[in-house]
Amino acid sequence: MRLPLFLLAITLLQAVHAQDDDLLSLLGEDSTVEYTTASFKATRVINGNSIENTAHGVLDFRISHRFGYLSAGNEEFWGLDQAFIRLGLDYGVTERLMVGLGRSSYNKTVDGFFKYKILRQCDQGCSTPLTLSFAAGMDITTLADDKLPWYQEGRELYMSQRMGYYFQLIAGRKFNERFTLQLMPGLVHNNMVRTAEDAHDVINIGGAGRYKITKRMAINGEYFYVLPDQLPEPVSPGDPEFHNSFSVGLDIETGGHVFQLHCTNSFPMFERGFITQTTGDWLDGDISFGFNISRVFTVHDPKAKARKKAGAQGNGSW
Repeated sequence: MRLPLFLLAITLLQAVHAQDDDLLSLLGEDSTVEYTTASFKATRVINGNSIENTAHGVLDFRISHRFGYLSAGNEEFWGLDQAFIRLGLDYGVTERLMVGLGRSSYNKTVDGFFKYKILRQCDQGCSTPLTLSFAAGMDITTLADDKLPWYQEGRELYMSQRMGYYFQLIAGRKFNERFTLQLMPGLVHNNMVRTAEDAHDVINIGGAGRYKITKRMAINGEYFYVLPDQLPEPVSPGDPEFHNSFSVGLDIETGGHVFQLHCTNSFPMFERGFITQTTGDWLDGDISFGFNISRVFTVHDPKAKARKKAGAQGNGSW
């Protein structure tokens, strides 16, 4: 039922964008507006979305990797013997709209999402002081029935019970060439929960920042706070205790690659996972070293036709 809502949201946002472009054209401002760029080096701060989008016509192949916790000790080589991975493909449909698809080893999860820029911060030609984006996605776990936390022998499970959704607003501002800050209020919905007391809808507020230390390096941090009494409490021995997700990292840009090195208490790399299923506690040494690697490919050049036309006009003869 929620997939049509995603498509409807995209259609409405595109209509608003078209109206904005028409208005700018009537005012004669479309050629003078310069939008702020490079607020973050990647479309993800660490785990969560940044206010940046994949460029129009560009395909971003992302490899995300998390080792185990340092607290695992020498038996697990301080976490290096364990690993979680997510492979993702993100594509810029337009300058404002990007879509993505990923597969994680954590709970064998498949996820998809879209992110749309409602407002774009301007450097020149308009007075918009920040970038505002809307992101929404869904995921589905493909674990065997008997490994699901709500499994009961003899109980019939449906595909919809394996699914979850997230909705998020991302408001950010690049204050100067070095410093960017953003806030991310959102909601995560679980179709199925472990007990009747657990919340299906989890309200959360995220915050993230970036500080550029050199031309190609930046320090990032993010934190997701879940409002009280929403995450499941342990009810029997062995039940996990959930915590807020906190991550810090270093971005390194090298040509077409962006390397993100970081420490986090979250194994999952999709929203429902790291916002509502983080079990690590930084104070107990539950710190996972991880990295994201991004490689972009230009699939479609939207300006190629314009350049070709301009070249043909420039080469014309009497």
